[in-house]
Amino acid sequence: MCGIFGTYGYVNKQLLGQMARALRHRGRDDVGYFFDRDVALGNTRLSIIDIKGGHQPIHNEDSTIWITYNGEIYNFQDLRQQLAKLSHSFYTESDTEVVVHAYEEWEEKCTSHFNGMWAFAIWDSRRQELFLSRDRFGIKPLYYFHNGNKFVFASEIKAILLEKSVPKIPNDRIIYDYLLYGLHDHTEQTFFVGIKPLLPAHNLLISNGRLQKIKYWKIEQKNDAIEDSDDRDREYAEKFLEIFQDSVKRELVGEVPIGTCLSGGLDSSSISYTINAFLSTGSDTIEAVGKKQKTFSAAFEDKRIDERIYIENVVKDTRCEANVVFPSSKQLWIDLKKVVYYQDEPFISSSVFAQWFIMKHASQKVKVVLDGQGADELLGGYTRHYLVFLQTLWKKRKLFRFLKELLFSIDLLWPYFKRYLSLAFSKRIEERIKLLNREFAVQFADSGRDIQLKREVQLSDCLCSDLTEVSLPRLLRYEDRNSMAWSMEARVPFLDHRLVEYVFSIPATQKLKNGWTKYILRNSMKGVLPNKIRKRRDKIALQTPEETWLKELQKEIREVFASKEFGERKYFNQEEVLKRFDRFRQGKIDNDCVEMFWRILNLELWFRTFFDRKNL
Repeated sequence: MCGIFGTYGYVNKQLLGQMARALRHRGRDDVGYFFDRDVALGNTRLSIIDIKGGHQPIHNEDSTIWITYNGEIYNFQDLRQQLAKLSHSFYTESDTEVVVHAYEEWEEKCTSHFNGMWAFAIWDSRRQELFLSRDRFGIKPLYYFHNGNKFVFASEIKAILLEKSVPKIPNDRIIYDYLLYGLHDHTEQTFFVGIKPLLPAHNLLISNGRLQKIKYWKIEQKNDAIEDSDDRDREYAEKFLEIFQDSVKRELVGEVPIGTCLSGGLDSSSISYTINAFLSTGSDTIEAVGKKQKTFSAAFEDKRIDERIYIENVVKDTRCEANVVFPSSKQLWIDLKKVVYYQDEPFISSSVFAQWFIMKHASQKVKVVLDGQGADELLGGYTRHYLVFLQTLWKKRKLFRFLKELLFSIDLLWPYFKRYLSLAFSKRIEERIKLLNREFAVQFADSGRDIQLKREVQLSDCLCSDLTEVSLPRLLRYEDRNSMAWSMEARVPFLDHRLVEYVFSIPATQKLKNGWTKYILRNSMKGVLPNKIRKRRDKIALQTPEETWLKELQKEIREVFASKEFGERKYFNQEEVLKRFDRFRQGKIDNDCVEMFWRILNLELWFRTFFDRKNL
């Protein structure tokens, strides 16, 4: 796991050194460079596989192909054997070199052979072409800037901002979407004008100054069938479990200590119990886990969001080494500016800090963690997924099934309706707009950009949208920055592309059924997870006591809102923000404004970090 960066069309060694320092947190073990006439590649390395021999950039046999790489290819040993039979020779034991030879053998089609997460740049001196690629789901980040003459790329935006020709201008379009709709990481734009992400499942070729982007993978098969019979439940669950266990096992490869993020929910507990099963059988593939699995969790005194009762259940059963941290508003305010800096772009809730705090403490004991990210988007874990499912049943005139599912899921749906129907969506937007500067807001008033309002007809469309646009991209960004800020790698077994393709190929009723979300996962975990966890109905998802924290920090936050800098921004209606915030302090305002206050605070700190500082 590393930080990658470089330029095409020019070489500036001083810039490369600055970029390396900016990305040092992503890899503190090593730093390396490659320079050609008009190309420069750089890498800050976090050594996990082939610690002694994996120095980057890495090259092929005749040094005509060079790579800077960030990620893990979990099937690299299988590919290495295959490539060796095709007469490729290796000088390291790393997965990085396997990527080089895979490109040498299959060129741009090499990505179809990879099982893993990656972002890399390959310089092919034979073709005078730079080839960049990002994994299927965008687990690993890759950004670039191109003005026609200069092309610069990096794992994080902060490194690109060091190039003097990059305009340091906030992207008002994205800021508007963020403030009004809570959207970000949902388009081929960032909060910085001109800096773009290479989208997941895309390759980028640049030659003679021209860019070509190619999508190399998509979910081909979508099955929205409604099966009324339970006859094949066991068959589906067994196949799911087989792929899932293999995914977890593959992701335990490494020469450094590996731990697990544990919330006590269905997803992370499934990973923990699966790893524990490997430990109990003495599998030789999990040496990095150690004799006892190490788990890392967050807990809160607020019982509404505290999951210790479930975490303790897992700890007791697996006999793992439990590490529990207690994030607080005080620690939030101490660390918040650092979190804003390492995230590069604003984030929509303080739950990001809870994850940051977990990673901060986990880094003292392990160098890699496995996490349950992606399971909700893949398996229908959100309430809105059930709403789409019910809508599908209604449109297909499966009225008996519709009534049955509505009855069985009413405990899941009622809190959703209670919150979102208490104040109409249009009314919420109107209230939020009042907190913004009118001249700024009217520019985008007719945009209709809220992709969360899309009315997907089929469940698979909704899940695919969450995987690629609405939900997962931002969660993966949060996790990558939070872990890499502490020089740690986060791995996500639920996003093994084999598992994703399988889940989309089976009926919708294997995701949602009889009032249960993630039906196939719950089925596959029979006899593995205790029913107390396997049949959990509530979903907390690493929430923080955001309203409480804002009130505990009201003095500090109000000082920000009342500051001269805040008042001079073109984005906010300072008078209205202060008026509403004072009402909130007195307990006279709803939760929707709490979310808005957080976004405004986060955005203001982001401005101070990336635009008010003299060195950026």
